Amino acid sequence: MNPGRPHRHQFVSEIRVLVAGASIAGPALAHWLHRRGAEVTVVERSPGLRPGGQAVDARGVAKEVIRRMGLDEAVRAACTDTAGAYTVDANGEVLETFRAEDHDGDGYVADIEILRGDLSRVLYADTRDGVEYLFGDRIAELSQDPDGVDVTFAGGEQRRFDLVIGADGLHSALRALVFGPHQQFIRHLGLVLAFYTVPNEFGLDRWLMDYQESGRSAGLRPMRDATRAIAMFSFPAAEFDVDHRDVEAQQRLLRERMAGMGWLGPRILDHLDDTPDFYLDQVAQVVMDRWSDGRVGLLGDAAFCSSPMSGQGTGLALVGAYLLAGELAAADWDPEAGFTAYEKRMRAFVEANQEIGRLHVRSLEVAAPDAEPETGWDPELIERAINGIDLPDYAELPDSRA
Repeated sequence: MNPGRPHRHQFVSEIRVLVAGASIAGPALAHWLHRRGAEVTVVERSPGLRPGGQAVDARGVAKEVIRRMGLDEAVRAACTDTAGAYTVDANGEVLETFRAEDHDGDGYVADIEILRGDLSRVLYADTRDGVEYLFGDRIAELSQDPDGVDVTFAGGEQRRFDLVIGADGLHSALRALVFGPHQQFIRHLGLVLAFYTVPNEFGLDRWLMDYQESGRSAGLRPMRDATRAIAMFSFPAAEFDVDHRDVEAQQRLLRERMAGMGWLGPRILDHLDDTPDFYLDQVAQVVMDRWSDGRVGLLGDAAFCSSPMSGQGTGLALVGAYLLAGELAAADWDPEAGFTAYEKRMRAFVEANQEIGRLHVRSLEVAAPDAEPETGWDPELIERAINGIDLPDYAELPDSRA
């Protein structure tokens, strides 16, 4: 999937920006950078867009960013259409009910809930005609000077860019290359999550089901394709030493840790061998003192992962993309001024969402050094995590869609 060079608009600057990562944060940033007049290249190590993944949500200000992107209709058309969630006991009896319309669509189940792969496709479709995508490649080396960044790709090509942004996730290769090893920034919260798709042989109909037992959980989430469902597991793990790319080892670990699980656990695990997709990783956060180094910056999980337990990773990526592109353009593409303004706007919002993530893990009674926040659940904290940031309109900036 390489549509080639971007179309040029008459106001396009000579600013060339390389973005690493084509999941959500990367294409969202590419959307706004292109609208602000930059020439954008997105590099993705996978051979194409990665399908599947867990359901992700947009709440509060993130929904406003989607609206400003002009993608509200496209995103909602691709949503899971989940009506709500039930927590159940071992016999499948309902204990609690959460509806998608609760809290104006910003509750436990958001009214904008979409599979990660589906949102990625929406963002790619929106940007592919104006942005260069390089699939099946990655940044192998880079060196920067006061005027630019020289990049060598794994495929051997060398190019020079004005700015390089890492939007390549929790295990960001660009972050490790420029800022330091992963263990310097990743904070484990003592929990592991697994997701994969299974046949919907459970009568699932628009309602998510969640079962919890002794710190472990099993769940089923509906999909737009009513013949399939998403299986979800979580279990405590103070020590986690499985390679995040070793699927066989991950599946062995999941079977071991979920042995003896009640409810539908055994039936769901039976489909591990025939699932077309599988994801397992630690619940972790990325905590950094700064999100930029010279002309290199970070965005999304690469910079400030709040963990899936916050329910706000996608929101942080979308809001961060809007603000990063806006502040860089407002600073006339000066990296120090633009990155500083971006971080100043985002930092408190990020911290509130990371606190939510830690608190959610703590509520499951998982023992981990970094899991317990300083404050408890309260409406003010939730409001800060969902809406606690201002979105400038950047009306004075170039906009190719104005």
